[in-house]
Amino acid sequence: MRPHVELIDEKDLIWHPAELPHGSGEARQRNLNYCEEKGEASLLVEFTSDWSRPAGLHAAQTEWYVLSGEVTVGDQVLVKDDYLMAPQGVLMPAVKAKAGTRILLFREYADWAFTPGNAHGANRNPAHELVIKQASKMDWYDVTHPTHGSPMDFSRGGTPVPGLFIKLLHHDKVTGFYTRLIHAKANWKEHPLAHHPCYEEAFTLEGSFEYNFGTMYPGTYFFRPAGVRHGDFVAGDEGTTWLLRCDGRLVDWYTDNARVEMHGDPVNWGPDFPGSEPPVMLQATRSRSVGPMKDPHYV
Repeated sequence: MRPHVELIDEKDLIWHPAELPHGSGEARQRNLNYCEEKGEASLLVEFTSDWSRPAGLHAAQTEWYVLSGEVTVGDQVLVKDDYLMAPQGVLMPAVKAKAGTRILLFREYADWAFTPGNAHGANRNPAHELVIKQASKMDWYDVTHPTHGSPMDFSRGGTPVPGLFIKLLHHDKVTGFYTRLIHAKANWKEHPLAHHPCYEEAFTLEGSFEYNFGTMYPGTYFFRPAGVRHGDFVAGDEGTTWLLRCDGRLVDWYTDNARVEMHGDPVNWGPDFPGSEPPVMLQATRSRSVGPMKDPHYV
């Protein structure tokens, strides 16, 4: 199970040895979100020396997003804002990373296991191939509410959502799973609370953003399981850019006038008991730099 993480600053997290078997060189990772049951994870990885690994197969669907530095995959050089995704059973070419390179690494459906070799998996889906995108060279286009379907559809039809823009990095049309860059223009606002039938996670790349769980800024991250309400969004003066992932179609279910109440008679806490505090309705994993919840009773 993936824990609810909302909100953490990556610099608050400790470094672990990177889970990159069969590699040569040194690398370390910060665990943004980690499933202890299946080994799925969202990680920030830093290569502290030049690093390399031969071609082979990941057990997991594996995604790399380059935050800084340089990664060479086969004969392609990836730099800041470049992205690759290797589905399960698809050959990952030989990889090299220069010392100081930082990436976001995502594992889905399995753990860190890696088998060196030059063959594709025996059960590979021919429709699934290695995906490489140079996001810095891609155009932004409007996030849309289509006439029929789910908000944040990937066709360029439908009604644009004013002030929100997308660069689509990966989309599985069968499962709805997708990874994309989202940009909110300066001072973009959306006030209804929303929840979704899929998980949603984001790492802030640029700008700032206010919402019910606090303030996002570069290096902050959340992982929100399906069904968690969130909202009252306000982007900062410089706008906001995230890398955002979901494990299914992102349908927005909105709530106005939301209220969560706890009723009962305090026994040994309250105004007559100095130092006592009211119970917390919801408390996600949270790191120290982002401070306390704005309102621990608000979901």
